Amino acid sequence: MAATPDPNPLAGLPATGALLGLDLGTKTIGVALSDAGRRIASPYRLIERTRFAQDAVALLAIAAEHAVSGFVLGLPLNMDGSEGPRAQATRAFARNLAAKTAIPIAFWDERLSTAAVTRTLIEADRSRKRRAELVDKMAAAYILQGALDRLAKG
Repeated sequence: MAATPDPNPLAGLPATGALLGLDLGTKTIGVALSDAGRRIASPYRLIERTRFAQDAVALLAIAAEHAVSGFVLGLPLNMDGSEGPRAQATRAFARNLAAKTAIPIAFWDERLSTAAVTRTLIEADRSRKRRAELVDKMAAAYILQGALDRLAKG
């Protein structure tokens, strides 16, 4: 059974300021950053996952360095809109991160983001090795750009 989509998943974010987009993988976290005007999402970096505490320190340091006003986490829903184990793990990560910061956290549907980014990299004739290096942070930018586009529409 598909979950009812949240009509405004970004409602908890402040109206202004840069956003940090995250694509949570099992081995890495792709990080993207928006400009303060929230027009463009750019791939920023890749964080090798270790323990949650170390991952959180790295993310909060990036957030502080860029005066980030909100996080947008890609929510890996199943194709029917339901939440499986990966979505539950993402929500748990968000709960744990929220306990360490007052920066608001929102979720954005990330279905097909990795496939779209991989297709773009293949079309750009990137090698398999180079695609592996780029895909997570580019997926984070793809997720964040979707959220920025939604915010721009009001």
